[in-house]
Amino acid sequence: MPVANRLLVKGGRVVNHDCTVEADVYIEDGVIAQVGTKLATPGGARVLDATGKLVLPGGVDTNVHFQEPGAGCITADDFYTGTKAALAGGTTLVVGFVVQDNDESLEDAFERWKAQGNEKSCCGFTLHGNVTSWDDATSGELKNLVNKGVTSFKTSLAAEARLTDAQLLEMFGRCKELGALPVVHAENGDIIRQMERRLAEQGVTGPEGCVLSRPEEAETEAVFRAITLAHAVNVPLYIQPITGRPAADVIAMARKSGKLVYAEVTSASVAVDGTHCWDPDWRHAAGYVTEPPLRADANTPTHLTNLLANGDLQCLSSADRSYSSEQKAGGNKAPGQTGDLQVCGSGDATLNAEQKALGKDDFRSIPRGVNGAEDRMAVLWETAVHAGKMDENQFVAATSSNAAKLLNMYPKKGRIDVGSDGDLVVWDPAATRTISAKTHHQAVDFNIFEGMVCHGVALSVVLGGKVVIEEGRILAAAGAGKFVPREPFGNYTYGRIAARDRLQKPSKVTREPYTGPVSEPMQTTDGFGRQESARSSRDLHQSSFSLSEMAPELPEVEEVRSPRSRPSTRVINPPGGRSTSLW
Repeated sequence: MPVANRLLVKGGRVVNHDCTVEADVYIEDGVIAQVGTKLATPGGARVLDATGKLVLPGGVDTNVHFQEPGAGCITADDFYTGTKAALAGGTTLVVGFVVQDNDESLEDAFERWKAQGNEKSCCGFTLHGNVTSWDDATSGELKNLVNKGVTSFKTSLAAEARLTDAQLLEMFGRCKELGALPVVHAENGDIIRQMERRLAEQGVTGPEGCVLSRPEEAETEAVFRAITLAHAVNVPLYIQPITGRPAADVIAMARKSGKLVYAEVTSASVAVDGTHCWDPDWRHAAGYVTEPPLRADANTPTHLTNLLANGDLQCLSSADRSYSSEQKAGGNKAPGQTGDLQVCGSGDATLNAEQKALGKDDFRSIPRGVNGAEDRMAVLWETAVHAGKMDENQFVAATSSNAAKLLNMYPKKGRIDVGSDGDLVVWDPAATRTISAKTHHQAVDFNIFEGMVCHGVALSVVLGGKVVIEEGRILAAAGAGKFVPREPFGNYTYGRIAARDRLQKPSKVTREPYTGPVSEPMQTTDGFGRQESARSSRDLHQSSFSLSEMAPELPEVEEVRSPRSRPSTRVINPPGGRSTSLW
């Protein structure tokens, strides 16, 4: 066997989501063959020294938009520059999207995106199907894509062309039949369109309009609705991503009540906030425009990090481990499960200054997207682990293992164990790096984390048993990463569905037939069984309720431009306390 196919990572502390142990890792032909101490390995294997460092599973980023069209432009990073940057940050697998051209079938779009990724990608990749309409043809295409290894399908509740609730129920039901995971971008599109019009009428043109027009209520309502519809079908649901506190709290309550909902935050939403959109420098402000928007509340990133880190609700973990009892006894005994939120993705959609400038005169035309593929793991380590909110095991869960489970790729991905893929990161928790657009590897001229000092650096990255990042040098070539197909009916997402279906199956009540009198049906003029009043006076049973009359008045333009001029005291709860009686 060629020496190039053998690698020994020696002297490190192996970190999985459920334990940390002192161990060496031997990889052969791209697969982990041994994990332990005093390994008997063949001669000639390359040795990668990890002494004093952590050895983590390669990161899994569930949300990237490389070379993706939208809003009159294409994202700055393609599969080559985007995956190269992701590798530099410790990510070895990314998940992109199948975006259709006009009149292109979902299957044809998949083949096109797969070919583009295979040609350019430096790391492994897989794809979410993008569902923008619903009919019998689309339903059939979902089955064909599942057969080709695409087992998650995303739809947006914010898009102008979006599925109705009835169509969502059908899509969720189809996903359940196929064992696929439905994914939702949760914002209420009707609220967004109305707020955009009202802001424009009041003269708001700058990036702050992107935050004001997409209020937390729009996200919270859509999250609640998506969870309700998915629960009605009894299908697992993945919400991607969450940026607001109320929406995150709805998810936390839903999980506590037993709903099968999983959610993602982005590296941006746990590290920065939306007040940047009020910056007097238009380019700086536009650089933070994304969707759902970063919230203009400095406490939101901490709140989201806490929900990601808390262990009150632990995700399912595999008992599939090869460590001896002696190794476990010497490791971290506390399982590092994340809680109410499960995954930290990047949501990477990079756009240069001239692309953002498409909306220089109208915030509605600003292309939405921020960077994150390269800095995702370092940013979360800084804000969560270095800050004492999360341990190293929870970090692995949030950046790798939970995503691999949701995608039904665990334990091949997201774990360092015998039989797992040889994708791992040598991580130095003591090293520091200052993030800057001048030094990052992404093809964008702006970085939302500019100047942030991160404790924790990916020193070396191994992909399929080959060293692709070594002391900051990128060794991977375009085409080194390939499409990774997935299987449906993942145990992490679907393991409880059959039992719930069985328990929730209704029982027919046997009773004697009704034999009494039956009224004659009345002729009605509306759908509520009431006849129109013959008198000219208003029918008191008819409601005069109007949403338009209840819509709050927006503050004058000068008041909405700068949140920094607002009073420092913020009212979080209404008088009488905050209601949490959603379930």
